[in-house]
Amino acid sequence: MAVKGFSPRRYLSAVSRLRARLRRSLFEYRLFAYLAILGPGIIAANAGNDAGGIATYSSIGAAYGYTLLWAFLPMVVSLIVVQEMCVRMGVVTGQGLADLIRERFGVRLTALVMTALLIANTGVIVSQFVGVAQASELLGVPRYFTVPFASIVMWWLVVKGTQERVEQIFLLISLVFLCYIFSAFMAGPDWGEVASEIASPRLSAEPGYLFMVIALIGTTITPFMQFFVQSSTVEKGLDEDELSLARADVIVGTCFALLIAAFIVISTAATLHASGITTIDSAATAAEALAPVVGEYAKYLFAIGLFGASLLAMGVLPLATAYSISEALGFEKGLSRTFREAPIFLGMFTGLILVGAFISMIPSIPQIQLLLVTQAVNGLLLPVILVTIVTLSSSREIMGEYRNGTLFKGFAWLITVVVSALSLLLLAQTFADIF
Repeated sequence: MAVKGFSPRRYLSAVSRLRARLRRSLFEYRLFAYLAILGPGIIAANAGNDAGGIATYSSIGAAYGYTLLWAFLPMVVSLIVVQEMCVRMGVVTGQGLADLIRERFGVRLTALVMTALLIANTGVIVSQFVGVAQASELLGVPRYFTVPFASIVMWWLVVKGTQERVEQIFLLISLVFLCYIFSAFMAGPDWGEVASEIASPRLSAEPGYLFMVIALIGTTITPFMQFFVQSSTVEKGLDEDELSLARADVIVGTCFALLIAAFIVISTAATLHASGITTIDSAATAAEALAPVVGEYAKYLFAIGLFGASLLAMGVLPLATAYSISEALGFEKGLSRTFREAPIFLGMFTGLILVGAFISMIPSIPQIQLLLVTQAVNGLLLPVILVTIVTLSSSREIMGEYRNGTLFKGFAWLITVVVSALSLLLLAQTFADIF
């Protein structure tokens, strides 16, 4: 018996519209949930594209063209695996990496690791201030104005801001990396050759080629990034229900950061390498070399990218160091704390900003020697950090049901062994070249 006024077609249409609305609402909910968690993974990965990283990518593009682009694929996977373990530990335990190292491995190893981290990070921090100085001079602004101004702004942001505000500013600064994408397209690369080199890599046993592969990996996976991403995750207060979104943040951040790095290689390969300029000793030199080949606009885009990259790392590195030292010593920490509540944390951050700003304004600073010392300490420290990360994240006592699975743990150990060996090889090759 038919019901008066009832239309099966209208009913099915209404149900279809309701389902579409529910799917759209669910998508919007997931999008807003991700945007709320967005931060630690993207910021940590992008901070790795600092002044030293840009110099390395520029050197690779100038010396070897597109032939090393294939290396970014295994690097993406490796960095995602390492940072995912740190984020997972932060969410599950509510503790930073330095805190877990102290509890699990004791005070002596913690003191050794923190001393090495402080030395290495201080050197890298100075190089970021130098990057800000060089970029500002390329843009026609004296370093004696830019460095103090940037230092004061960054200090004020961190010391007087909240965790949410600092994160938002860091994410905003990360947008400056888009300059390298524009720079690469302006360079007019052969995209067919780019795709061919990624899909069908031409491997070489030449010492210089192998050295660049090792340097690429050593530049991408650094100790400070792991400390920062875990501490930031802890301070954000995420729980197990938000773990999948935190993982998405790591994946998106890593893919974006290494995509930018690849575009830097493409930009310099299409211009400097194609013009016979194969030697670059800094990111500033690469920007200057682009001008006669592509034009002033490409030079300025490269310089703006260098400025933003150095500015981001100038904030992240002191924070990562302050987080680590405070955790290791058991002191209060956090971006929402005042000087009275967290004097060691904010005092450490302030001291590192002052040291970096002061040294970077010395005209005759020995940058190469500074970077060599930093590279040496990081080369020795990275294997230790990777071993502790895999060990801690595989522990049933610490992680419970969220510990590494058998296959994941095996893959993580493989990455640790390979990256550690390459890091030590890079260190050995660097000293062999010196002596």
